[in-house]
Amino acid sequence: MKHWIQAARLRTLPLSLSGIILGGFLASKNEVFNTLIFVFSVLTTIGFQVLSNFANDYGDGVKGTDNENRIGPERALQSGAISPKQMLRGIYITVAVTLIVALTLIYVSFGVENFAYSVLFFFLGLASIAAAIKYTMGKNAYGYSGLGDVFVFLFFGLLSVVGSLFLYTKTVEITTFLPAFSIGFLSTAVLNLNNMRDRASDILSNKNTLVVKIGAQNAKQYHYALLILAFVSSLVYVVSDYHSPFQFLFLFSFIPLGLHFARVLKNSDAQNFDPELKVVALSTFLYAVLFGLGQVL
Repeated sequence: MKHWIQAARLRTLPLSLSGIILGGFLASKNEVFNTLIFVFSVLTTIGFQVLSNFANDYGDGVKGTDNENRIGPERALQSGAISPKQMLRGIYITVAVTLIVALTLIYVSFGVENFAYSVLFFFLGLASIAAAIKYTMGKNAYGYSGLGDVFVFLFFGLLSVVGSLFLYTKTVEITTFLPAFSIGFLSTAVLNLNNMRDRASDILSNKNTLVVKIGAQNAKQYHYALLILAFVSSLVYVVSDYHSPFQFLFLFSFIPLGLHFARVLKNSDAQNFDPELKVVALSTFLYAVLFGLGQVL
């Protein structure tokens, strides 16, 4: 059980839940918050994230990407704690459980009177499962061709915030894309940090992440752009829909991000990117809470 909990990498949950939490706050702002929708949204997201972590462990493990050259924490397949066959079984079980929870969420949100929306979100759920699995698994894993950033932005940012809000409101507000962009940019920054850390070992393993494709220095510039764009997107939203000074609470989450920005600027050792992953992930979670609170206070 200990090895399965480690393989689930529960420390990644705050980042994956950030968009769901922000979507819940925005629903509360619109006075349409529903506790059951929120609970099942959280459970569904946890399922997707654990599935993604299991699939990444399996995909990188069987491809040999997780080896002695990797800087980060040792993975389950890499250490031999869980066999490939056992991990595959775990992936199948997680898919089944997550699908059941997702279907429950769809029913709670749309009932039988919004069948078209139910079908749409069923396929979005299948797409989320496919995205979680295909990041590193299979011959055409998109994480090995530099497309991971795009999928993280879409699923952790846009679908997580705009999609979860739609579960409550049954409508799409264009302005909501701005905070969704912020969550997407910050989530992508976490992936970029991870790939900057692993650049040397990824090159040896033929894992052509975006960092591998554009080089270490350009990856830093890209990282700065992600952080700045996350800040600007939120600021534009608040200024365009200003109603309370509490809306600027989110600025406090950018204090640790600003310090992080300075450390990345000075850093020349890939190993030092590892502790920064936690900084950006937890700052994203803090951003979601503070930004959300600023909308409802």
